[in-house]
Amino acid sequence: MKKLHIFTSAACNYIPKVRMLFASLRQHHPEAVLHLLLADGATNLLDLSREPFDEVSTLAEMNVPHWRGWAFCHSIVELATAMKPLFLQKLLEREDCGKVLYLDPDMVVFSRLDDILASLDVANVTLTPHQVTPEQSISAIVDNEICSLKHGVYNLGFVGVANTDEGRRFAAWWAHRVYHFCRAEIPNGLFTDQRWIDLVPAFFTGVAIQRSSRHNVATWNITTREMTRDEQGQYWMDGEPLGFYHFTGFDSGAHKIMAIKNAGGNAAVHGLVQWYEDSTRALATDPLSQVPWAFERYSNGVKVEKVHRFLYRQRVDLQRAFPDPFDVSGSQSLYGWMTSQGPLEYAALFSPSTQGIEMAAMSNNVGLVFDPDGVQPSGVMIGRLLAGAIRNPGAGLRLARRGFEVLRTEGLPGVRRRLG
Repeated sequence: MKKLHIFTSAACNYIPKVRMLFASLRQHHPEAVLHLLLADGATNLLDLSREPFDEVSTLAEMNVPHWRGWAFCHSIVELATAMKPLFLQKLLEREDCGKVLYLDPDMVVFSRLDDILASLDVANVTLTPHQVTPEQSISAIVDNEICSLKHGVYNLGFVGVANTDEGRRFAAWWAHRVYHFCRAEIPNGLFTDQRWIDLVPAFFTGVAIQRSSRHNVATWNITTREMTRDEQGQYWMDGEPLGFYHFTGFDSGAHKIMAIKNAGGNAAVHGLVQWYEDSTRALATDPLSQVPWAFERYSNGVKVEKVHRFLYRQRVDLQRAFPDPFDVSGSQSLYGWMTSQGPLEYAALFSPSTQGIEMAAMSNNVGLVFDPDGVQPSGVMIGRLLAGAIRNPGAGLRLARRGFEVLRTEGLPGVRRRLG
């Protein structure tokens, strides 16, 4: 009998909320195998015998090529999302796996998801759009529909995949894309793992679109849905049992603000939001919520700056020179390069007053990716650099100046080395 596997991805500090998701899954789908994918280091604060999930996997255990360098390229959110399709591939390789569901760690399930599971009896992939009903007001169109055009049509807080040839082909394609391009760069058409999924109905067969309003309910679609709560405390959405609700942006306060704006005076919505706030208030005192992210600092304890991650991702020569960018124990380290040579070569990038502008200009060159194995020939790299310079003359001028400086000090071998 093939099993249902369900997983989420989070760092240690989010595990207290993860427990809420898995407790709800354990209640409504006791038959499922529940996995926590830890976008972090291992922790001794977890005792699986007392947790609502069955298995824990870390990045170090996943055989990701050059995993420490790869982790360095990402923020905590980028890493948690980049790991999703890689772990999906691992689950689909298991002999006991029939179907896989992914749900974000800030979700709660309120009833069985049998309609979704039934769709995977005939489909290879199941997706939930952010919106399933057109908005009517201009403000809601701007807040919700245009936001979806920026971030992606489908909400990757959920995805369902059947263990079929096409399902595995989808997982491999998605994993390859996010290994190289899991970035939060909306101007470049990238929003971590999510924007890629807009292509899925075109690239793959058997793609089911879940249009039931009971699933993936959130503040960005509550304007077109009617939530109610009965005397037994059961939540309903447009007359159907609420499937799962997405409490995204809760810690920042954004969720509550948008719920007030989009749900109006709906008592059921505000009651649900208040329930989640009350339920999570005590979680801040959980020791796990205080665990620092394993990929936050160099081995000497210094916090990795955003610009360091950005520049390491841009420079293939740095990736190859420092395969473990966190390590500062040797005579040569990435930290040493970033604190000495980096500011000399990239003065504007390391200056707080110009860093944002410079980073945005350099981000226009999407062709530069994590590539320590040299998959991308230098000729291709040069072509992409030139194309980026044509699209952005200002960035091209900066590129020319830096290229001339490298040529002057290191010669042609230095230029080739930096291009990979």
